[in-house]
Amino acid sequence: MSIDKALLSRADNKCELCGSTDGLTEYKVEPKDEAIVMCKTCLSTIDTPAENSSHWFCLNDSMWSEVPAVQVMAYRVYSRLGNQEQLDMMYMEDEVKKWAEDGLKAENAEPVRDANGNILKAGDSVTIIKDLVVKGAGFTAKQGTTVKNIKMVEGDPKHIQGKVNGSTIFIIAEFLKKL
Repeated sequence: MSIDKALLSRADNKCELCGSTDGLTEYKVEPKDEAIVMCKTCLSTIDTPAENSSHWFCLNDSMWSEVPAVQVMAYRVYSRLGNQEQLDMMYMEDEVKKWAEDGLKAENAEPVRDANGNILKAGDSVTIIKDLVVKGAGFTAKQGTTVKNIKMVEGDPKHIQGKVNGSTIFIIAEFLKKL
């Protein structure tokens, strides 16, 4: 994956978390559409930082970055490591801290699963496995209908949102099969 030139320039051609130049990639900081430059070492343990906890001493410098997305990732890694002392030291605008916490909540949320137990994510395509009467829309979503680019329903692990017959509807995930 190529890295946006403006992003790479902002990062001074190195990982914005540890400063490495090895295996750089663009990493999207959910749920916003902002990214940072990350090396392969950070990327490999970003979700499970305890596997390489000594590597994350690098955050002692990057947590002070002026780039909100870098601050968010430092906050999330310290949270995953349970490093309350470092979290207490961080200064973040309220909006940036909310962004960091929202991402952690999303990670800890119960995943949405299809009829076969596969985890569904936003953007997936699914097939309806049973005819479903769509209340209020006056049609039946037929078995075998493909629903592309699904969206997750915030706070509800049993439903997804998608378009069927040009109408946006909510569908119970147990009546879907991931493609």
